[in-house]
Amino acid sequence: MIIGDRLREMREEKKLSQGDIEKRTGLLRCYISRVENGHTVPAIETLEKLARALEAPLYQLFYDGEEPPVLPNLPKRKSSDDIAWGSAGKDARYLNKLRRLLSKTEEEDRKLILYMAQKMAKR
Repeated sequence: MIIGDRLREMREEKKLSQGDIEKRTGLLRCYISRVENGHTVPAIETLEKLARALEAPLYQLFYDGEEPPVLPNLPKRKSSDDIAWGSAGKDARYLNKLRRLLSKTEEEDRKLILYMAQKMAKR
């Protein structure tokens, strides 16, 4: 599908002229004509303006059906908890060992260790 053909089809379905689209978007009528005739490929920002002018969601410029397309089952993105250091593998084992050892230390020693770690982290 060529985007210009789809834009023209949607514009004509809504009984709008290129001049109407020009008024709604601020784009020149000659530019709209060049897009519809396939001489110019619009930027995504321009496509957003055209979709708003046609009172249609952006996906309809690329999709012929009435209903939105069914999204494929993509793998889920990792959350920030999953990406965090010490959440899995070797780092998680190391962090658990560190926690265990810190829990066994005296309060004053723990404060000293944390103070040193803060100083080192600032560098």
